[in-house]
Amino acid sequence: MHQSGWGGAALTTSDGLLAHVQSCLARIREVAARAGLDGVVLTKPATVAWAGGGINPPIDRSAAVDVVWIAVGADRACVVTTNVEEPRLLAEGTLAERGLELRAVPWWDTAGFVQAAARALGTTPAALGSDGHPGFGTDLTEDLTTARLALDAWEQDRLRTLGFDAARAVEAALREWEPGQTDRAVASRIAAGVEAAGAVAPVLLVGGDDRLRQFRHPVAVGAPVRDVAMAVLVAARGGQHVALTRYAATAAAADTLSAGLSAVRRIHRRVLGAGRPGVTAAVVLTELAQAYADEGAAHGWQGHYQGGPIGYAQREFEIAPSQTQSRWWSTVLPAGGAVAWNPSLPGGAKDEDTYLLVDPVPEAVTVTPDWPLADDLVPPRPAVLVASSGLGAGL
Repeated sequence: MHQSGWGGAALTTSDGLLAHVQSCLARIREVAARAGLDGVVLTKPATVAWAGGGINPPIDRSAAVDVVWIAVGADRACVVTTNVEEPRLLAEGTLAERGLELRAVPWWDTAGFVQAAARALGTTPAALGSDGHPGFGTDLTEDLTTARLALDAWEQDRLRTLGFDAARAVEAALREWEPGQTDRAVASRIAAGVEAAGAVAPVLLVGGDDRLRQFRHPVAVGAPVRDVAMAVLVAARGGQHVALTRYAATAAAADTLSAGLSAVRRIHRRVLGAGRPGVTAAVVLTELAQAYADEGAAHGWQGHYQGGPIGYAQREFEIAPSQTQSRWWSTVLPAGGAVAWNPSLPGGAKDEDTYLLVDPVPEAVTVTPDWPLADDLVPPRPAVLVASSGLGAGL
């Protein structure tokens, strides 16, 4: 059964919430210990959402620094927020269920956040690490990203629910598309579906026809879409992200797309097959490059972002097959982690969904039971919805 929305029990009172928060705090303490620091202060929406179990629904969706921070020391963890948010968090933040204390500072005192976090942990800002905030001594952003790649059972269940809600929003909007409707009309329906599920859309692209064939990112501009519509969505809720791409087209346009889409599906399946839990990103990216070459598109990955691990950012990290010196090249993909690969080819062909890394076959989470499938191969990939076919077969 799928639940959604900020107010639902799945987001605030799950039996796994306290266990999740305690697991995150333990991982954060390990990061601090390895760095020889007294603790870590989380200040960004992604890291606060991860460690706080979605405690921070966004106030300003564009903010790089949250109005809710979490200070983690060796023997305590404390939420620091403004006097504006304090009453809401006391009433609705389920702090006790998360095992967290609360301290508030005046909303106008931005420097007060840093000092309050340090005082809560009984130390100085210089002796603390953070997720990149300049007020603390050490930037631990990459270590914290690595620490959150493996999703626990509570997080996986939430990701499945978000994936279903995101796919339903995109697919419902494309089912209502009729040749001649504008790209903005489709995008507005997707946005409404996402918001109705208590989520937001950091990325929402809808484009079609010649603009789709010409541009990898055909942003909605109000143009009529007469032959083929592509919708790309990254949806976020509780700090977690999922990504997917879907198509709707007339029968003739779907047939024209079929060769390119078949090729990117083959690339995608090879990448998913290579990306078993326990392998490094290097293994997957090497397979990605070879898969493009085998489709007659050597170095085709250079034309567009290829995706990667997803979770508390729309991509936790994203590197190219040529970036062998990157820290992420040797990163191991953990069991239970999530990925959203994104192979594409010129002419409008792209294949994308969000998967959990489980054996023996990755589990797609951005799916609904009534969207047509391209074929009976494993793992199944979505087809193009033919405009006149409703819930029927795709190409």
